[in-house]
Amino acid sequence: MKVDVTAERALEPEVAVEAEKSGYDAVWFGETSHDPMVSIALAARCTSRVKLGTGVTIALARSPMTLAVTANDLQLITEGRLLLGLGSQVKAHVTRRFSMPWIQPVGQMREFVLAMRAIWRSWHEDEALDFQGEYYSHTLMTPFFNPGPNPYGPPPVLLAGVGSKMIELAGEVADGFMCHGFATERYLREVVLPSLRAGRDKSGRDLDGFQISGLPFVVTGVDEEQIAASAAGVRDQIAFYAATPAYRAVLELHGWGDLQTELNAMTKAGRWKEMGGLIDDEVLNTFAVVAEPDRVAAEVLRRFQGIFTRLHLYLKTELDADVQAGICEQIQAGA
Repeated sequence: MKVDVTAERALEPEVAVEAEKSGYDAVWFGETSHDPMVSIALAARCTSRVKLGTGVTIALARSPMTLAVTANDLQLITEGRLLLGLGSQVKAHVTRRFSMPWIQPVGQMREFVLAMRAIWRSWHEDEALDFQGEYYSHTLMTPFFNPGPNPYGPPPVLLAGVGSKMIELAGEVADGFMCHGFATERYLREVVLPSLRAGRDKSGRDLDGFQISGLPFVVTGVDEEQIAASAAGVRDQIAFYAATPAYRAVLELHGWGDLQTELNAMTKAGRWKEMGGLIDDEVLNTFAVVAEPDRVAAEVLRRFQGIFTRLHLYLKTELDADVQAGICEQIQAGA
């Protein structure tokens, strides 16, 4: 199992340099207050081995052409080390933050990936660009705008999602799937894997070579104070995600659907600081690996070996770099 790390500090290539030195397999940059593409461009120039991924780029905030161009450039700059992680985001952000259309996200994402691949084929294989769908249409590619074949080929595309339809789509059209942190072992085994297999069946393939990237919550620390702070941070994050209607299915699988209703009402009342208090020990231990540092790797492997092909730990407090690197080495060794 490959072990990656999430870059908490964007626009600082030193993060990727340290990750490469520490033996991590990839560094992921999120799209929050900065564009992950810029961070990857900076990191590419001072690293040579570690993969560099977008975790995630918001696809529906862009057009297939603009992202195809940027990803192609980054694949060239990274010398084939780009992992293109895509997510749809939720309706409020797409329509109100990005001012982009939200029509049918699964259908839009399906066409987005297929259109992007058609654009890449027009450059790599000199195929006439003729993609015409319900949501996207790309039928013009003149030599002036054609960068030509990329010596590293197109980057692998990984889709992120929580609902079964988006997960199935990832199996059908993508090269991998990025599991949301808000996913339990049971949800992964009973919903995610069957949905991915259904998607692969549609495309006439199986899961061999298909990447499944995990993001498990971890509560740990070198002393009681740090463990308590870690637990509080994870409770707050679980509560934040659990309040989202789109993620209700994960809770319902465990019989906790009412928790989503209560947390959602608290967000509307502005009671954000109180929400973590609703995440009791049973919910915490179901969503998160709770263990001392020397036991984290064994518990991660017990839960997720055979599901994830790669993972990065979802930590809500800063853990000593040597301690975190030690956990990474144990997971990579399968210990």
